[in-house]
Amino acid sequence: MSVHGWIILDKPLELGSTQAVSAVKRNLRAAGYNMKLKGGIKVGHGGTLDPLASGILPIALGEATKLTGRMLDASKTYDFTVKFGEETETLDLEGKVVAVSDVRPIAAEIAAVLPSFTGPIEQVPPAYSALMIDGVRAYDRARRGEAVDMPTRAVTIHTLDLIDAGEDWATLRAHVSKGTYIRSLARDIALALGTRGSVTMLRRLSAGPFTLEHAISLDSLNEIGQGAPLETKLLPLEAGLVDIPALSLSPEQAGAVRQGRVLVGQPYPDGLYLARLGDVPVALMRLEGGSARVERGFNLSDVAE
Repeated sequence: MSVHGWIILDKPLELGSTQAVSAVKRNLRAAGYNMKLKGGIKVGHGGTLDPLASGILPIALGEATKLTGRMLDASKTYDFTVKFGEETETLDLEGKVVAVSDVRPIAAEIAAVLPSFTGPIEQVPPAYSALMIDGVRAYDRARRGEAVDMPTRAVTIHTLDLIDAGEDWATLRAHVSKGTYIRSLARDIALALGTRGSVTMLRRLSAGPFTLEHAISLDSLNEIGQGAPLETKLLPLEAGLVDIPALSLSPEQAGAVRQGRVLVGQPYPDGLYLARLGDVPVALMRLEGGSARVERGFNLSDVAE
């Protein structure tokens, strides 16, 4: 059977993103789906979530895997807790302490610095990250004891709010652009407060259009391998495209689009559209000056039209 769509996993702590994808494959295989590389169901995730983080992990199946790049580019929302007084080499609980401070900011002081971290900012990613430095992962260099010179990057913090605070910690909620490292944000907030800090809790609340309301637990995922209907766990491919307007096609136009041909004379504003034949997604198309060109085609002709 063909399977196309999204499983939105509420990833638990200590499970890596690659392990989560393997869990989906294992359950689909147990349920009798074809998972062989040639002609089988493709599975991929839409944005890495560290083992020490929990929350939304979009996992794409079939033709939805063509949209994982868009998911990587989507904005995301996180809750995170910063413990003040210690900075670790990894900026989380995993690494050893490399700097300490006796300063413990109060809630009013924390709230006062947050506006300076809202909007477009420059950020230095953690040395313990998956970014490539001269062809080698930064975390591999850091683990070998090499000095890692991380390049500054421009990111956007759409919103940043103080949720709660205690004697030596604060929990914040951040809605951020692609490429933002919450561990770096926590480090920099602590430094702005005259102290040091690392992340002790990180939970992703949303990724693009997906929220915890769409998510299933690992136990619920494992029910698929025990005979639970996949359709009760699976969101359709177009659930990842809810912010894109639809472009309705005739059967003749759908045939042309599937051949990669340009549709001319389209009386719609310029922009990206989800071209559909009835309820079947056919392609993502870019419309400019009345001409619509295929950016990404979907091989869903086997779906009843």
